[in-house]
This record gives sequence, C-alpha cells and structure tokens, in this order.
Amino acid sequence: MAGGLQVVGEDVPVRTEYVVGPAATAGLGSAEAGRRLLVDGPNTAAAPPRRHLATRILRQLTDPLVALLLAAAVVTTALRDYPDTAVILLVVLVNTTIGVVQEVRADRAIAGLDQLAAPTARVVRDGRDVVLPAAELVRDDLVRLEAGDVVPADLLLDDASRLHLDESALTGESVPVVREAGEEASAGTVVTTGRAAGTVLRTGRASALGRIATLAATTRPAATPLQRRLASLSRILGVAAVLLSGLVFLVGVLGGRPVVDMAVTAVSLVVAAVPESLPAVVTLALALGARRMAAARTIPRRLHAVETLGSVTVIASDKTGTLTEGRMAVQHAVTADGVRFGVTGTGYAPHGTVHRDGAPVAVPDELRRLARAGLLCNDATLAPPTDEQPRWSAVGDPLEAALVAFAARCGLDPQAIRRAWPRVAEHPFDQQLRRMTTVHRSCDRRYLVVCKGAPESVLTSSLLDATDEEVADLAAAAHRMAGDGLRVLALAAALVDTLPADPGHPKGLRPVGLVAVGDPLRAGAADIAGSFADAGVRLVLVTGDHPATAAAVAGQLGLWNEGDPVVRGDAGDPADAHPAARVFARTQPEQKLDIVAGLQSRGHVVAMTGDGVNDAPALRRADIGVAMGGGTQVARQAADLVLVDDDLSTVATAIGEGRRVYDNIRRFLRYALSGGVAEIAVMLIGPLFGLAVPLLPAQILWINLLTHGLPGVALGAEPAEPGTLRRPPRSPRESVLGVGLGRQILVTGALISAVTLGAGLLAARWDRPWQSVVFVVLGLAQLGVALAVRAPRPPSGRRGNLALPLAVAGSALLQVSGVLLPPLRELLGTEPLGAVELIACAAVSTLPGLALRLTRRPAAGSDGDGPQTGTAVPDRGAAG
Repeated sequence: MAGGLQVVGEDVPVRTEYVVGPAATAGLGSAEAGRRLLVDGPNTAAAPPRRHLATRILRQLTDPLVALLLAAAVVTTALRDYPDTAVILLVVLVNTTIGVVQEVRADRAIAGLDQLAAPTARVVRDGRDVVLPAAELVRDDLVRLEAGDVVPADLLLDDASRLHLDESALTGESVPVVREAGEEASAGTVVTTGRAAGTVLRTGRASALGRIATLAATTRPAATPLQRRLASLSRILGVAAVLLSGLVFLVGVLGGRPVVDMAVTAVSLVVAAVPESLPAVVTLALALGARRMAAARTIPRRLHAVETLGSVTVIASDKTGTLTEGRMAVQHAVTADGVRFGVTGTGYAPHGTVHRDGAPVAVPDELRRLARAGLLCNDATLAPPTDEQPRWSAVGDPLEAALVAFAARCGLDPQAIRRAWPRVAEHPFDQQLRRMTTVHRSCDRRYLVVCKGAPESVLTSSLLDATDEEVADLAAAAHRMAGDGLRVLALAAALVDTLPADPGHPKGLRPVGLVAVGDPLRAGAADIAGSFADAGVRLVLVTGDHPATAAAVAGQLGLWNEGDPVVRGDAGDPADAHPAARVFARTQPEQKLDIVAGLQSRGHVVAMTGDGVNDAPALRRADIGVAMGGGTQVARQAADLVLVDDDLSTVATAIGEGRRVYDNIRRFLRYALSGGVAEIAVMLIGPLFGLAVPLLPAQILWINLLTHGLPGVALGAEPAEPGTLRRPPRSPRESVLGVGLGRQILVTGALISAVTLGAGLLAARWDRPWQSVVFVVLGLAQLGVALAVRAPRPPSGRRGNLALPLAVAGSALLQVSGVLLPPLRELLGTEPLGAVELIACAAVSTLPGLALRLTRRPAAGSDGDGPQTGTAVPDRGAAG
C-alpha cells in the first residue's frame, strides 16, 4: 500500500503483514542450515584472543626495566648477597602481581559492559518463524526485522515497509537512512522504524561488522611513549653503569688493591647505579593513577595507558555520541510569522526551555501549533527511565522522537494531544515525495490535515495556500539553519470539513513553521575542548557525517572558523591533508586508521575516541584508544581506556593523571640516578685524595637498598603539581632524561659527592673513622634530596603525600643504625660514631637538599626545576 491512502482506526494505524518473495517464504531447512553452519562457521565477529595467566606474567617479566631488575638479582646472587637478592625479587613479584591484577580487573570490568550486538534473530526455518541465537544464522536464511531490532547479518532486503536504519555504529551518520527492497542492510545497524524481511548474504567475519572487527583485531598497537623512553633509558643505564664500574675497577687495581676485591666492588657499583626500584615506582604511579581514574568512572584496560594520556598531543575524536549526545533534538524552531526560537533540553527528556535571542520566553500560541503539528504527524513515542535504561529514550525514529520531546518542552501533553486528535488516515513517508501526511479528527467532527517533510517538498505552491513572500521567508530561514549543519523539516496544516480523498497530495495547507533537528553537543563540550587547548592538546574531529554538519559542530566547539578546510574522505586520501586540518568528514573506517597513522608519522602521540564499530581499527592503532562505555562491544575491546559514563571531560582529567605519573617517574629518576652518580664519583675520586676504599661492597648495597626502597616508591605517589593541565605536552621524541633532567642529575650528584668527600676528608684529617662517615653522609644526603625534589605543597585543604616523609625518616633511622648497632656494624664493616659526629654528619647531609630547595624555580616542568617544552599557554584556536 506504499504511496496510497491508508485509512486507520481512531487511535492507531493498521499493521500490515510481511510480503516476501514466493521462493523465499519457506526459508531454509534445518538440515541444510546445520550443514552451512559447519562450513561457514558461526555468525560472530572476530573475538579477541584469550590471554592466559602465563602470557600475562611473561609480558610483565619481559618489560625492559623488569629484565634489568632480574639481571641485578643475578649479580647479587653471584655475590652471595642473598638478602639483597630477596628484596629485588620481591620488587619483581610485587610489580608483576600489580600489573596482572590490573589487567584482569580491567578485562572483567569491560566484560561487564559488553553486550551482544544482536543476541537473537527472527528467522524462517522449515516454513515457520523461529527465534534463534544470531550466531546460528547462515547464508540464505530469511530474517524478519521490526523496529528496535539489530540487523544480525548482512541482508539483501526482499521487502521493506517504511524501513529506516540507524547506521551510526558503522558510518558515524547520526540520522537514520532509508532502505528499500533490493538494497542491503548491514550487520550491526538498528531498525528505527518500519518492517522488513531479507535474505542473509554474509555472516561472521565476512559481514560489515565482522570485517571491521577483524581489522581491529589484526591492528597491533604501538609501544607507548613511556615504554619506549624507559626501554631506551634501560639500555643507556646498563652501558653507563658497566663502563663507569669498569673504570672504578681499573683505578683500584692500578692503585694496588686486590683484583678480587675490586671486582666485587665494581659489580656492587653496577647494582647500585641501576635504580632497581624504578619498575616498582612506575607500577605504583600507574596503579594509583588507574585507581583515581576508576573512581572517576574511567577504566584503563592497560596500566601504561594511564601515562600515555599525559603525552598525548592530538585527540582525534568521533562526533556522534562522543562530542554530541548521540540523540536527535529540536534545537531551533521558526513559526509561520518568521519568528525564530531556540530550544534547550537534554536527550529525549520532556523537559527544557524555549528562548528567543538568548532569553527564556513564554511559549506563544504559534509555537504551540507548530509543536502540535510535529507531534501529530509522527509515529514515535518516548520511554521513561527504568532501572535498565536510566534516561528517557526514543521508541521509533529518533528524529520523530525529537519532535515529541519538542512538543513536551513547549508545554504540551503528547498523550492528551494524540487522544484529542485521533489519526483517521495517513500517507506514510514517501522517499520520492520526501514528506508524510496524516489526517486527524477534531472534537467538532472536522479534520486536521498535517504535512511534514523536507522544506523543498512542503513549501510548494501545489500544497500551500500562502503568499510568495511567506514561502520565500521560510525557505530562506530553512537554508540558514541547514547551513548550520541541522536537518530542517517544514510543517503545514489545515482544518477541513471533509476527509481528504488523497492525503498524499493535500491542497490548501497553511505553513505552520520550521523545526531544525540536530544531534546537540554534550553539556560542557565546548568547555572540554577549551580545556584540551589549554593543555596544549589539539582536538581533531573525525566523522562520517556530512561536511556541513561536521563544520557546524566543530565551529560550536571552537575548532573551526569560516574559511578553514574541511577534509572529505570521499574526495581523496585524508591522511594527505594539510597538517593544520582539524575537521575530517565523510571518512570510512579504513580512512580513520590512515588519519591516525598520518598524525603519528608527523611525530604526534594520538588519542582516538569513539564508540562505534567503525572506530575500532583506529582505536587499536592509536597510541591510546578511548571508547565510550555505552558504545559497541568491538570498540570497547579495541580501546585502552573506557569511559563508563561517556563523559569526555574525564579524558582531560586522565591527561592530568598521566602527566602526574610521568612527573613522578622523572622525579624518582632525578633522585635515584643522582645518588648513583654520587656513589660512582665517590668511588672514583676518593682514592685520588687519599681515601683508598671509600666504601665497601656491602655498604654500597645497603645504601642502595635504603635509598631506592621505600623513599623511591613513595615518590611515585606525589600529587599533581599546580598548573599540570595548563602546560604543553612533552615532545614524543623527547628522552625521559630530556629538558635538562640529565643536567640536573649531574648537578645533584655532584653536590652529594662533594659533601660526602668533604666530610670523609675532614674525618681522615682528624683521625676519625672516615669510611663510616662517608657511609652515613652519602646515605643521608640522598634521603635529603628525596624531600627536596618532591612536588610543591598542594592547595590548602588537600593532604599531601605523607608516605614520603615517613619513608625517609625510617630509612634515615636504618642508615644511622648501620654504625650504631653491633650486628649491622659487623655485617657492613663500619665503625661506631659518637653523638657529636652523627649530628655533624646529619647537618652536612642536609646541604645538597637545602641547595636544591633554595634554587628551585616555580613548577612548570615535571620536576619543578624548570620549564618543560614551553611555558606559554597555547591559543585555543591553534593548540598543538
């Protein structure tokens, strides 16, 4: 009956039965379907490979820093220093356990979010309708679809009645598209209105959904910036420690010391120079960051993803459902007299305000008539919140549901209006005419004819009884709103005495007005984009939507100005676009992947956000993939980070957490490596001034154990510095020791070694146990540096990191015990020191830390001693 008059009852339209091809009505036989299932396999997308416990543990142990730690354990075992070996292995155990537990917890959290895209399907088997698991579909199965169904496989439509499909998960398009008999319906799309029957063409990995899932599964994520930096650091430290310790060995042997003693000393220095607490510090910092992010309803699926966000220079964001609400809404309305109103509200909730020129106004009668017309010429309804669905949702076409919400926001009761104006005839939406007409009976037995459709289809002389000026004014208003990326509908109506014979071609209607429908920005989206700009992160919009829609959304976010380029995926390779381009429209899934790769090739660290199946390959390829918790299963499995509440603002928070983690890692490196530099310098320079053997191997390992242990790990829990999110990100090519950190390590190490050697020389001149003095001062001076390099005091009302001073105090007590307690003196080869000597050693040991605190500049970099890659706040219009 498509295209003709449908006379219906007083309240609801008549439902028609399916009409399918005569050869297909019986469907497949069960036996043939079973045979095809064995041949083709189940109708499921590529599942992520299951990771066994042994695989998880092995991946943790092959981390470069953990491998370095294991090498240190081998050395201490060769030296028969079993207590130190036990401590190192304990660090490895803790590091591995935390990493594995975090991975398992993240996977379980993701599994809790995952839902099958199409768990069941209505199929014709052996001539009758049955409901089967979607995984059991095979080629040539006959599938029936109704509104709300998810298309379970790629179908060739045998019949389609008013069929609209939401293809946003695959294409990024926020507006449902019409599909007719003879066309294809892709797996993973959702039926918003209408009915259909189709024959299965492709299943499983061969379907549209499966191809993208397979592409995502086969895209290998690159190593994170932190992993690359720490791997490089491990190689540098290993080579440097061996070379310098070898130099100490040669100096000692040339000075007449026994070869065996100097060999043991050299190996001890190798162990001391390697900051074996670094893996524990990194893991603790990442775990604390992950816990803070989880409290903000952000699930990191991999620990290193926490830090990677802090290094991000570009965020390539999807539009639909990420920056926008993913729900259609009437944003503007123009009444027949040309007055334009703005409409606000959240999602499909029937609450909102009407404003004019930015000021709230009472709803005029003309606007109520427009809202009533849109409500009556409409098949959608709204579903209130439930335990399973906490927000108002659309039942039917999202665009029509937006008109229902608009009517409610104008003060109308949708149910009461529809009862008062029952529908008695209709002409369903016609793709050729691009309009829909309904007829409603009034209380005085007259009939209200309402027509809704594209402005060029409704604002015509063949339908309207209006002046040319009235039509021209409305057409111009429609053109302006369409230029803003909105979908504009025109409505016309007339009250007549008799039931029209052909509602598809009504006559004498009067214009009622225009409504502009769009997918509105999420609340605070513009502020979020601004916070990214303040942090020096460039936000790039990547969508499958129309260029005008993409440009309009980008303009509202402050990313795009008139005259800026909009790169079209259907007009060339978007990866070759100008480096300054910030809007990519009409992009295909493969092109999103190319865009990410192109940005990475220019040296950027790229975060990709998205929620659809079409985003999954790019999420996997990006340095950090961020998926929406309410998105598709495929996207969540491909991502490194999942936003449970779909709130993009938590990405900015996560960027701050990532920078805090990286700052603390650099802070620990400054502390630990400066101590290693000081130990090697003391061992090299001491003999030149008459201190033959400044430290024994056991003393070196003891200092190393105390300074790199609890204080080092406690540094990883330091709070974020003020202004963390108002500084540029680090260059992806920058070394972890870059931006002056290497110089700071050398300066700090020189200060420690100077006071240590000075104290030792004075003790030797005064004929005191100088080796014990060197031992005490070297350990205490390093602990003082730990307090000097900590983060600035947090704002009032926030508690600082109390673990650090406690750890330093405990380690200092143990260090002094090395010359006070007889068992420790025997173990370490030290001599007792008096109270005055200990006080003098403590006083001298504070000098390096005091010097660092007095010369400390305002925190702008990661360690508070100088700028990072720049201190200027980037302009919001050209961040990055």
